Amino acid sequence: MTLRAIDPVIDGSMQALFEEDDLELAKTAIESNLKLLEGMLKRHPENEKLLFLATQGYTAYALGFVEDHDLERARKLYLRAKNFGLKILCCKKQFKTALNEDLDTFTESLNQFSKNNVPALFWTANAWGSYINLSMTDPQALVELPKVQVIMQRVLELDESYFFGGAHLFFGTILAAKPPLLGGNPQKARQHFDRCLEFSNGKFLLPYVYYAEHYAVRTMNQELFQQLLQTVVSTDIDVLPEQRLPNAIAKKKAQLLLSAEAELF
Repeated sequence: MTLRAIDPVIDGSMQALFEEDDLELAKTAIESNLKLLEGMLKRHPENEKLLFLATQGYTAYALGFVEDHDLERARKLYLRAKNFGLKILCCKKQFKTALNEDLDTFTESLNQFSKNNVPALFWTANAWGSYINLSMTDPQALVELPKVQVIMQRVLELDESYFFGGAHLFFGTILAAKPPLLGGNPQKARQHFDRCLEFSNGKFLLPYVYYAEHYAVRTMNQELFQQLLQTVVSTDIDVLPEQRLPNAIAKKKAQLLLSAEAELF
């Protein structure tokens, strides 16, 4: 009853947070809200809404406020987010059983998830993939990447538009970052980035940053690099009011990349 009573408060707080463009204020709010969520999970460890908010919250916090200056701490936060997300997905018995099985068995277990499960699938895979990206020297982490990819592929099948085409952003980044011998494909990566941007009419700015950082740098296209990042820098923060915080984070990351341009090219 208590959880149901505070549901509207939680939803309103999350909406207000995503609309915030003051990064320091948002950082402080996220930090306190995350510990509040974990405190609530101590009492209600199986509550899917709390688990989802913790998955999403720790992933967003690590992305926006940690990984640009402390990779090891970000890696640990992504791992925490991943584990919260897996608790949601493991409510499906077949998935829980297949989690440590071979890729074919794991992939088959994803068929039980429907469009209603897309948010949990996406944010769990997002956290898991980010953890792997920061664990490239850990063979045990790297071997898990195919499972993350098939989860995101399931998201594409169920709802490719979710979170402004976030699954397309994931595949664009993966295909651009990998060398061709390991499955990279710059042409397909660009298609995914372009498709991602379509879902917000170019108003959600984070895809421009990853497009520049991974595709433009990998293909040594400095003109595109500058064009993408200048678009982020010059776009009004109110272009997508309900996503001011992600767009403010994108602007910060764009400035960091522009300052490192000489090293990247």
